[in-house]
Amino acid sequence: MPSISNRATHAYASPIRKLSPFANRAKAAGKQVFHLNIGQPDLLTPRSAITRVQTSNLDVIAYAPAEGIPSYRRRLVSYYQSHNIELTVDQILVTIGASEAIFFSLLSCLNPGEELIVPEPFYAIYNGFAQIAGVKIVPITCSLDASFALPEIADFEKCMSPCTKAVLICNPNNPTGCVYPPAKLADLAAFVKKHNLFLFVDEVYREFCYDDQVFFSALNLPGLEEHVVVFDSVSKRFSLCGARVGAAVSRNAAVLASIVRFARLRLSAPSLGQMLAEAALEEPADYLIATKAAYRERRDLVFDRLSKMPGVKTYLPKGAFYCFAALPLADADHFCQWLLEEFSWEGKTVMLAPGNGFYASPHLGKSEVRIAFVLNLEDLNLAMDCLENALRVYSEK
Repeated sequence: MPSISNRATHAYASPIRKLSPFANRAKAAGKQVFHLNIGQPDLLTPRSAITRVQTSNLDVIAYAPAEGIPSYRRRLVSYYQSHNIELTVDQILVTIGASEAIFFSLLSCLNPGEELIVPEPFYAIYNGFAQIAGVKIVPITCSLDASFALPEIADFEKCMSPCTKAVLICNPNNPTGCVYPPAKLADLAAFVKKHNLFLFVDEVYREFCYDDQVFFSALNLPGLEEHVVVFDSVSKRFSLCGARVGAAVSRNAAVLASIVRFARLRLSAPSLGQMLAEAALEEPADYLIATKAAYRERRDLVFDRLSKMPGVKTYLPKGAFYCFAALPLADADHFCQWLLEEFSWEGKTVMLAPGNGFYASPHLGKSEVRIAFVLNLEDLNLAMDCLENALRVYSEK
């Protein structure tokens, strides 16, 4: 039998979905599984967006232009203007989710063997796309004790080598919920400009900043017009994950032209998804105000419950809808699988994402998990009950 490629054999395993077979078996056995492993909101997609597609009277679902449907790109210009970001249509390319924007940007800006500095823990998909592109991730470790704040510039300087080509951050951060203040971004901008690097910024969660945190887009960093590439998506803000519509945004014409070449190979992003996204962007501001308030309530509940669990180490996330927690155990991978295979509390269990998959450093995250607070308050409370009882039972094994 022919063998599969080395690339496939060593493909990165997503910590977010790798336990899905165990979750499916748990459900088949009659358990209720609370999914806190993945950022899939349970909030309703705007009904007006769904209605727009349902009543569109399309006779043919045609390919969209590789760059995206023109009316949607124009609507995105208005959206960014509402966030004080001035762009032209040609500076926005529609992608199949933010994931494709990340992948195409790595392929466009870095050669195989070149290096990408990334604060860790980071969104696990970066590992996978860097591996496929032949790019080496150079991690800078952030501390739970400091609520995963952006490292000092001296730490970035220590990571520099002749192969360094770019820096990648996520703001607000997935998986930590940290929000990077403008002063820290300005320091990072000076570092990027000094070394003539690209600055990739995943801004998917820009709407979700809590308490006194104010979001500042990297697109507004002065003097970095040729350096910044922003990844965006409607998935989280409008509960449109399955629409698979994102964007690569930059004022660097050469980068965008390269991304378009890759985009033409895959023909187009989903036409119906773009229709949904365009309609969602016309929602009144009340939708996102209510969404943000719901996540803030969920965050407060999860933080309060985790803070009271013996041995659990946590912090108060300031953005996105994730919390990274250290549990009183040595092997979170084993614990998360055990939750699905062996544990049950009143017919229920909880699915978490093991923390080590969010690091490039192999020795880190062994006792940590990412918790996505994307369920309603009642289900979140029950999920926290499951986790609290599971930790007690696991410690007594």
